[in-house]
Amino acid sequence: MSAASPLPPHTLSVAPMMDWTDRHCRVFHRTLTRRTLLYTEMVTTGAILHGDRQRHLGFAAAEHPVALQLGGSDPLALAECARIAQDYGYDEVNLNCGCPSDRVQNGSFGACLMATPNVVARAVAAMRGATVLPVTIKHRIGIDDLDSYDHLTRFVSTVAGAGCDTFIVHARKAWLSGLSPKENREIPPLRYELVQQLKDDFPQLTVILNGGVLTLDDARAHLAWADGAMVGRAAYQNPYILAAADRDVFGVAAVPPTRREAIEAFLPYVAAQVQQGQPLNRSMRHTLGLFAGQGGARHWKRTLSEKGHVPGAGLEVVREAMAGVPDSVLDASIGLETAASV
Repeated sequence: MSAASPLPPHTLSVAPMMDWTDRHCRVFHRTLTRRTLLYTEMVTTGAILHGDRQRHLGFAAAEHPVALQLGGSDPLALAECARIAQDYGYDEVNLNCGCPSDRVQNGSFGACLMATPNVVARAVAAMRGATVLPVTIKHRIGIDDLDSYDHLTRFVSTVAGAGCDTFIVHARKAWLSGLSPKENREIPPLRYELVQQLKDDFPQLTVILNGGVLTLDDARAHLAWADGAMVGRAAYQNPYILAAADRDVFGVAAVPPTRREAIEAFLPYVAAQVQQGQPLNRSMRHTLGLFAGQGGARHWKRTLSEKGHVPGAGLEVVREAMAGVPDSVLDASIGLETAASV
């Protein structure tokens, strides 16, 4: 890997996660990695077409490369949202075919779309006709009793036939009844071998692995056969694992930022948000895991959690939280061995 031949953003990405990967989170993640592809939370077509569009879609230029994940199934609505995403400057539009929540199922989208590949294909075709942006799919390996490899390949081949060439595959099937969304992230077991077989059988497609990628070591191991790896909760609960991504995954000759450098780089954005009337904790909550497993982590989290929501709280709270973290932790630059041991 070398800077002369840059790897595509999909090589490493952070999964779209509801209530987590909002614009504040993405700006913070950008203080740690410039190359990793970031995703929005899932945004429904109805929210975009009938809600506060700027609130749902606005983002900072520093977030690039950034992809919009859409929730919906109506081709016309999805096409219009894809066009709007292009106007807003997103780098990709992704269709959610993997979320198992009851609310999503009631809207006839998310993981339940895996039962109707022709519906997904029509949606993809409509979206591709409305935008020049890449249109990608995030899905499971199966749902309920539709969990055979044959069904998975029929789904992929049908959707690929409509013009989609990038599939982000969560290597765990979803149970649409009887399990909560949380349980669907842990039950049943991951089946990486099915995703690897999918890549072998569809070498012309870009296949990104999602599920159980907890460290950069995990990501690099999967990159031996997959086109990319997507990190989920680990990137939120312990965001500093992203600090070595540009160097250790993308091959960029760069010294990873220290935790202190990441905080200092984030503070101008936080200050601007506070100046606009946003509570301090709305931005800083995404940093609570920055010191996971390190000295001072409890003081950092407690200070921000207890004082960040108080009206009028500003950067002095962040400075107080930093004061309880040892300089040796604040100023240590992540090494390959540190990223792998988290």
